[in-house]
Amino acid sequence: MSKRFWTEGLGSFVLAILLALTVRWAFVEAYMIPTNSMMPTLMSNDHIFVNKLIYGIRWPFSSKWIMKWSAPKRGDLIVFRRDGDQSPFYIKRVVGVPGDRVYIENNHVYVNEAVLERRLPNPTEQRRWGHHFDSKEYELWMEILSDQAYGVLYGREGPQSAPIGPVTVPFGSYFVLGDHRDLADDSRTWAPARFVKEDAIIGRASMVWLSCDETLPVVPFLCDPREIRWDRFFRFVN
Repeated sequence: MSKRFWTEGLGSFVLAILLALTVRWAFVEAYMIPTNSMMPTLMSNDHIFVNKLIYGIRWPFSSKWIMKWSAPKRGDLIVFRRDGDQSPFYIKRVVGVPGDRVYIENNHVYVNEAVLERRLPNPTEQRRWGHHFDSKEYELWMEILSDQAYGVLYGREGPQSAPIGPVTVPFGSYFVLGDHRDLADDSRTWAPARFVKEDAIIGRASMVWLSCDETLPVVPFLCDPREIRWDRFFRFVN
């Protein structure tokens, strides 16, 4: 084939498609958050980039690893499928890694017999998290895990959950929680299969690049331009 075919003709289009597919397969992919189970960190209709290279690289269209160089850590926001390639995407926070003992009672989380520290947010944190939820209905706390602080929500009037565990996280698996503790469907409710298998993990959430209060009625994965949350653009998440 001529050089011109690849630079000006159909070949350039084919190359662009192959490049886009390669980036999506190996490096980064965009996802939309469908629910508020990760508030205040992530909100419904947040569009995020997921770093797919952070833990390793897989064979195309497969959950099998070509090479792994790291594993999820406590506090990581991971994107995964629970039940194979056709199941919905989930995004949750890793609380327990393989070998950890996790216990939850009275809305307090214990990892290896140590309770996760909680404190009220300082004014800067309150401004960052506090205006996208009803403060009369929910309490906002900062939880600290592995020296990482992140926001969690609890209902002011809702019942506290029944004790969970203690459970020991198996090899190759992870115990995960949503940041909106009263709303999230996570390792507390998935009994008896409470854990996320490592092969099901797609990557780690890295950035909100678009966000809106409402999507277009006829194209629900596209934001309504009139409902954009401008303050959430290009926000790194942790």
